[in-house]
Amino acid sequence: MSGRPGTGGPDDDGPVALTVPDHDPRRRERPTAVPVAGNRRSHPAPAHLRFFHGPMDCGKSTLALQVDHNQARQGRSGLLLTQGDRSGQPRISSRVGLTREAVEVQAGTDLRLLVRSHWAEGRRVDYLIVDEAQFLTPAQVDQLAELVDESHVDVWAFGLTTDFRTRLFPGTQRLLEVADDVQRVQVEVLCWCGLPGLLNARVVGGAMVREGATVVVADTAPAPVPSTGVPADADDGDDVRYQVLCRRHHVRGLLEPTPTGPGQLALR
Repeated sequence: MSGRPGTGGPDDDGPVALTVPDHDPRRRERPTAVPVAGNRRSHPAPAHLRFFHGPMDCGKSTLALQVDHNQARQGRSGLLLTQGDRSGQPRISSRVGLTREAVEVQAGTDLRLLVRSHWAEGRRVDYLIVDEAQFLTPAQVDQLAELVDESHVDVWAFGLTTDFRTRLFPGTQRLLEVADDVQRVQVEVLCWCGLPGLLNARVVGGAMVREGATVVVADTAPAPVPSTGVPADADDGDDVRYQVLCRRHHVRGLLEPTPTGPGQLALR
């Protein structure tokens, strides 16, 4: 009596194991562990360029420090970069009190050489945290992309979306063009009227201005007190501050509630 393999007949020698060859070299060469950044170019360990953006006060620097904390907890070594921090010092500082020392980036800094210099000194750089990324030049953003693609260094960049004229910063525009992942920071900032604040207003001597240098480092001030229409910290002379407004009040240039209510005429 004849039989087929696996059917229980007299010719059945038991189940036949079939081996399918794996022609995908990526599976055969996959490393068992992610190497440090200086040695990752020879391994298929993908990296990404991620950009988080939003208006002032939305928590970008806080998120940057949180990402650094999470990465460092997993044994990774990062390099923190900033430019024009509100503290006036080479550090990343948040309004909730968190702060970390950072490397101050200048317009002429080659970010590729900066990372490679750390490697040459035997220091690991697995990732970069870039705060105030709106101040980067387009060429520096391309350098970050090269570090991601060629050296497998992960990059997290955090920056403002638009300047006080509602125009994209050059660094922001380039990041929006080339980043692998772009996210608007989800912490909602409110205009004094209660609507979501989307735009940054520059205030000089208590008045909103629409002309001037693109980069003037200053911080935001407390919102006006609705009952009086007077800011908590009144402007003194030509002091510069920033205030986040909704689109409607940014267009109108209104920094605080008017004495008359909505829809009412002011008698003069």
